[in-house]
Amino acid sequence: MIERYSRPQMKKIWSEKNKFDKWLQIEMAACEAWAELGAIPEEALTRIRTACYDLERITEHLKVTHHDMTAFLRSVSESLGDESRFIHLGLTSSDIMDTALSLQLVEAADLLAEDIDKLIAVLEEQAVKHKYTIMMGRTHGVHAEPTTFGLKMALWVEEMKRNAQRQAEAKKAVAVGKLSGVVGTYATVPPEIEERVCAKLELAPASISSQIIQRDHHAQFITTLAIIASSLEKFATEIRSLQRTEISEVEEPFEAGQTGSSAMPHKRNPELCERICGLARLVRGYALTSLENIALWHERDISHSSTERIIFPDSCLVLDYILNLFTSVMKGLQVYPDNMRCNLDITQGLVFSQRVMLALIEKGVDRQKAYQIVQRNSMKAWQEKIGLLNLLKADPEITLNLSPKELESLFDYGYYSKYVDKIFARLGLKEREKGETGELAPRAV
Repeated sequence: MIERYSRPQMKKIWSEKNKFDKWLQIEMAACEAWAELGAIPEEALTRIRTACYDLERITEHLKVTHHDMTAFLRSVSESLGDESRFIHLGLTSSDIMDTALSLQLVEAADLLAEDIDKLIAVLEEQAVKHKYTIMMGRTHGVHAEPTTFGLKMALWVEEMKRNAQRQAEAKKAVAVGKLSGVVGTYATVPPEIEERVCAKLELAPASISSQIIQRDHHAQFITTLAIIASSLEKFATEIRSLQRTEISEVEEPFEAGQTGSSAMPHKRNPELCERICGLARLVRGYALTSLENIALWHERDISHSSTERIIFPDSCLVLDYILNLFTSVMKGLQVYPDNMRCNLDITQGLVFSQRVMLALIEKGVDRQKAYQIVQRNSMKAWQEKIGLLNLLKADPEITLNLSPKELESLFDYGYYSKYVDKIFARLGLKEREKGETGELAPRAV
């Protein structure tokens, strides 16, 4: 199930091979830069360009060194002769590891950006398709006033567009390299090396660093992923709520042969959306760890290292997974406009209470008085299950100001959709042809 929605590209980014490939790439770029400055002879550089590593040998060396960078360097040196003395010249482990991590995060950010764009496209389709599909708007979980399902989708579109912008900014924050030596003074490796290497890697040189790239860069990245995951949880929670039996306005995909319960054959649970909600909590936990990694001792300690081996790959893999999962949910989402209309009617017309109150105010009735009159009738309609319109027509305080015809004109669901076109135009969502599913609901009776 996990593989179905996870992309192999994201898994590859966080593989050991890709990490070591990038370590070697940076070491080679540093040697090229040293050669350009005349510190490495051209004939030595020719041999250095053939350098490679062996994963099994790295594992063997690691058992002895207990240090992954020195194990890596020993394996690389084994592929060379005397030229190996130029590898890692003037550098410290974090010069390579942090710069490689930046390259991995940039690759991951690009994949996540693609995921976000795909989800936005699907949400836009749903928004346009259901632009006029009238439904109940709810606040506090209680009926408020009508809206449209298309407007709900358009709201999500805009949130994901903001997330796309956040993701782009987060990518820029981590697209920095660092080759400044053991405490960031460039004492053993001049700034020119860093500049040349970063240019080749398409990274910006860190403006200043200690032994490491400062972890606020990385915290911005992970917290951005947490915000995006939280948006997905918000959307998934809404679908879960609307799928409840008592509401039944939408339903996540349920495939042939799928089962919702080992005990109850009738169950069709929103388990995909529940999965998204659970995994979003995991990413938020990683965000907290990334924030705690900002504070390190002096120019660097290693307390952040162990956690980063988990939070970076896991947060990227999880977000990639739930973005693709939610895109699949939205592609196959079942929408039930008839049930939406039925739910609009269950409160006996109470949703029009504000319209009636405002109409009374326009007739000159004091606002507090108008509120009390409409509330009195609304409570009776709710408690006795009597149509609000009928009660209002029988109330002398109402009919003194509003005729039966005026009252009937207020009970029109289309009133709440009158600015939908304007909202969609503001968002740049394309229009659709009339006659598609989801037309404006007829006037309430």
